[in-house]
Amino acid sequence: MQKESKVIQATKAFVKNELQNAEGGHDWFHIERVYKNTLQIAAQEKVNLEIVSLGALLHDIADSKFHNGDESIGPKKAKDFLDGLHIQTSVTEHVVEIIKHISFKGGNTQPTFTSPELNVVQDADRLDALGAIGIARTFNYGGFKNRKMYDPSIAPKLNMSKAEYKKGENPTINHFYEKLLLLKDRMNTKTGTQMAQQRHEFMEQFLEQFYAEWEGKR
Repeated sequence: MQKESKVIQATKAFVKNELQNAEGGHDWFHIERVYKNTLQIAAQEKVNLEIVSLGALLHDIADSKFHNGDESIGPKKAKDFLDGLHIQTSVTEHVVEIIKHISFKGGNTQPTFTSPELNVVQDADRLDALGAIGIARTFNYGGFKNRKMYDPSIAPKLNMSKAEYKKGENPTINHFYEKLLLLKDRMNTKTGTQMAQQRHEFMEQFLEQFYAEWEGKR
């Protein structure tokens, strides 16, 4: 395994400190999983490894969900940190763009920035919203926001605008249809798509079991 650079080591230490009191689905362990996913996908892609590594480690340094919807805090905090490391300006700028554009913002949002590096980090982040971990994170966040697990009378809202998605307060189960089950077909890389398929199928099995138990059939 390739030894990590001092820049990556410093970034890990910074992120761990910044997220030590974060909500369980967006804490250091989430970052670490996305970082590992990133390295796995990047091994099959022609990308700048430093950029994807820094993008993965810093992508949730200040998630707007926990900052009153302000999407400028994360990119600024990342830029200030990277400027202090005196790395290439082009690297910093690219990482900041990844942070600005990585998030899922509803079904009607068109990307305004693309790069192979963003594709890799975005896939790695989306993988952590799928499968067993994705299910656990979804219910953890739903509990954090004091949302209902499920309410059969409230239908999922599909193809929401960015504003509607950010303001959504629907039951946690609805989030599977509003985001999680959509991700498999929105992966960018071949490796990411392959990894997403199994996790997607696991979520479908979970939902089948959930509804059966809800109705007292199992």
